[in-house]
Amino acid sequence: MASLHLDGTMALEPELKACYCDLHVHIGKTSDGHSVKISGSRDLTFAGIAKEAAQRKGMELVGIIDSHSPPVQRDIMDCLDSGEMTSAKGGGIAYRGTTIVLGAEIEIREPGRKECHVLAFMPDLETMQDFSSWMSRHMRNINLSSQRLYAPARVLQDEIYGRGGLLIPAHIFTPHKGLYGCSAEQMADIFDLDRIAAVELGLSADSEMAGYISELDRYTFLTNSDAHSLGKIGREYNVMELAEPSFAELRLALERKEGRGVTGNFGLNPRLGKYHRTYCSGCGSIIDETFATSERCPYCGSPKLVQGVLDRILHIADREEPVVPAHRPTYHYQVPLDFIPGLGKAKMNILLEAFGSEMNIIHKAGEQEIAAVAGADLAAKIVAARSGVLELSAGGGGTYGKVVQARGRLKDKS
Repeated sequence: MASLHLDGTMALEPELKACYCDLHVHIGKTSDGHSVKISGSRDLTFAGIAKEAAQRKGMELVGIIDSHSPPVQRDIMDCLDSGEMTSAKGGGIAYRGTTIVLGAEIEIREPGRKECHVLAFMPDLETMQDFSSWMSRHMRNINLSSQRLYAPARVLQDEIYGRGGLLIPAHIFTPHKGLYGCSAEQMADIFDLDRIAAVELGLSADSEMAGYISELDRYTFLTNSDAHSLGKIGREYNVMELAEPSFAELRLALERKEGRGVTGNFGLNPRLGKYHRTYCSGCGSIIDETFATSERCPYCGSPKLVQGVLDRILHIADREEPVVPAHRPTYHYQVPLDFIPGLGKAKMNILLEAFGSEMNIIHKAGEQEIAAVAGADLAAKIVAARSGVLELSAGGGGTYGKVVQARGRLKDKS
C-alpha cells in the first residue's frame, strides 16, 4: 500500500505481520549471581530469556520487566558490547529476530489502600537507566524485582509518560496485588485514566469477565505469562500486527493506530488460574459454586476466605451483563503445552526438533504431522489444548486448576 506525502510524492506503507508477544517475564538472577526476582529461576538471565524466546518459544517480542535493576542493566550492556545483541530500530534490544522491550514491575500503595503492581516500559536502555535513577530515590532496593515505590501513583505516571514510556496495570484482578483484586473498585480512584497504555488481565480472567467493568472498555487487553521460569514464557501471550518488533510498534499496537493492534489474546481458561475461585484457608476448599457470596466457607464455616477473581469481578461489576467492545480481539482459550498430561521433556524435545518452536507446534503443525512425530494420542491432546476443549478443574487459593480429561468439550462449572 502507498500513502501520499505532503510534497506530493508517494511513500510505501510498511507491510504488517503477526508477531507473538509476551510482555511479562522476570529475571531470576544476573549472569554474575545477583538475585533479582527471589522466586524466579536462576536460569532467567537476560541472555537466557532472549535465547529461550527466540529459539524455543518462537516469540518476536518479549517484555523483561526487571530491566530497571542496575545489575540487569550491566548484563544488557555486556550483551550489546559483545555484539551478541543490538539496539533495535524503534526501541528495544534485538536478538536473532526477537526484540526485548525493557520494563519494570513496580509496587505502589496509595493511602488507605492495599498495594498493587504496575508495569512500566521504556523506549531504550538509556531512558530506563534514567528512570531507575529516579526510582532509586523512592525505593529501598532498586536491585530487586517488584519493589515498593514510595511516591504517589500519579507522580509515577508523570515520570513514566514524561520519559515517553508506557504504564500498564499488571494482573489487574488477582487478589495478590492486582489493582481491582485488592486495591480499588475503580481504576480512576488511583490513576489518571488518560495515561494508561493498556491493562494486563492476569491468568485468572478473560475478556468477557473484564467486560463487567465499563471503565475498561477503552483499553487494549494483554495476556502475558508473568513467567518465573524459562518454561513458563508464553503460557499466555498476544498476537500483534506490527511492521517489526519494537517499542515504537508496540505503542502503536496498544493505541490501535496505523493498522497496528492486538489481534488475538491467547490465555489459560480462567478455571486454570491460581486465583479463579474463592478459597478457604481454613479447610483448603475451593468454593466452586455458581456464586460464592457468603462471608463464611460453606464447608467448614471459617471466615478465612480469599476472594477469587470471578467472585471479585461480580462484586465490583457496574453491569449486569458483560460487554465486549467491537475493537476487542478474540480471547482464545489455550492450555499451555506443559499442562498436557503425557507431554514430558523427551516428547517436547522431539516436537521441537521437528517443528522448530512452541509457537509452530501450537499454531502451524497439523494433527497428522504431530501424530507422525509423537503419536496419535498426544497429537489429539495438543489439538484439543489449542482448541480449548479439555475438561478442567478450577484453580483457587494459589493452586492452578488441572486438566482432568483429554477429550470432550470443556465443562465450565462457573
